[in-house]
Amino acid sequence: MAAAATGRRPRRPHGDHPGRRQIRRQWRDGHGDHFQYVCNSAGKPAARNTCSTCSMCSGPRVCKTISSCAFCAGSDISDFQRRAEGGLKPVTVDFLHALARNPKPLLAAVDGLAIGIGTTMLLHCDYAVAASGATFATPFTKLGLIPEAASSLLGPMRMGHARAFALLVMGRSMSAEEAKAAGLINAVVDPAALEEAVLQAAREVAALPADAVALARKLMRGNLDDVLRRVDTEAMYFKERLQSDEARAAFAAFFTRKK
Repeated sequence: MAAAATGRRPRRPHGDHPGRRQIRRQWRDGHGDHFQYVCNSAGKPAARNTCSTCSMCSGPRVCKTISSCAFCAGSDISDFQRRAEGGLKPVTVDFLHALARNPKPLLAAVDGLAIGIGTTMLLHCDYAVAASGATFATPFTKLGLIPEAASSLLGPMRMGHARAFALLVMGRSMSAEEAKAAGLINAVVDPAALEEAVLQAAREVAALPADAVALARKLMRGNLDDVLRRVDTEAMYFKERLQSDEARAAFAAFFTRKK
């Protein structure tokens, strides 16, 4: 009654890759009875950004990385430039909707960098564990953009306005311990203990009466329509910001620094 997503993208950050599309389909459809592994495979280069599931998968889902490189390296700036007229890709918005609509407990294990959506997606998680060296950052406004994944709604609700403003607007990064203190994650462990820590939490949830867990979670998470509307509102403004002079200047400055 759990699931896990693994991710490693050392060279190119997250974009519209097969892994995200398959995760969206699996979370939308749901099947099985026990543990679900949704994997952005991390081991071999040929397997990078692919997905697989085990045969039983109805209960809590676990997002995790098994590398020390990056849980999620964020979006590709060059992709933002190419998408200036179209805004966020439909697959990205669909992924965010699937994340919000996911009816099952969602657990996360974070190692390495969690940038952009790698941090904002944690606001949809019910329980998160991070390795001691994990770093969380959302540099949206530094790029002339605005936060996504309904984080402008869920961030202040989870962390309070002051901490959410520092993270989402000021773009200040958080260490694992700071993220724990802010309420973004539940626990910080040694990297070697990360996988077992989140799977143990998943086993705890899986051992509880499923209907009671589902109802309690639904009541705690509030109005789903509010979250979905915020995802769409942010996507609308994100599209506008991609075409702004501020964003264009930030993108140009980014690539100038890379030369």
